[in-house]
Amino acid sequence: MSKQKAKPETSSTIALNKAARHDYFIEENYEAGLALEGWEVKSLRAGRVQLKESYVLIKDSEAWLFGAHISPLPTASTHIHPDPLRTRKLLLHREELNKLIGAVERKGYTLVPLALYWKHGRAKLDIGLAKGKKEYDKRAAEKDRDWQREKQRLMKTR
Repeated sequence: MSKQKAKPETSSTIALNKAARHDYFIEENYEAGLALEGWEVKSLRAGRVQLKESYVLIKDSEAWLFGAHISPLPTASTHIHPDPLRTRKLLLHREELNKLIGAVERKGYTLVPLALYWKHGRAKLDIGLAKGKKEYDKRAAEKDRDWQREKQRLMKTR
């Protein structure tokens, strides 16, 4: 018998936070693991998660995910009482945490969850180190996006 090689698992997206790119300038991205319970993993596999109103805070030199809504499956959580808005710990290297703490506390940056995805069978969260956009920045970005779209249309018709 010949051994079959396991196919390398590619990362697949579970949830995106599209509003984050609209509301913030993303300067750097970090990948963090999540400390999850069993029912949460099952819900993630079913795609029952929302990052829209979530945010990342640093408390006691640890990063925490607040406001991420993971809806429990009715079949996966019969004997426990799950909390869909539970605060979840983010798993980062100490070096990365120190860099983020410095940026958030001294330079006025914000940590925003951008995407939740699978990587090698583990749930990962893409965190953006971000600065808030003003209203005129959002309008300028929208105007530029519209112009790029119009330019593509013009080039396509020729």
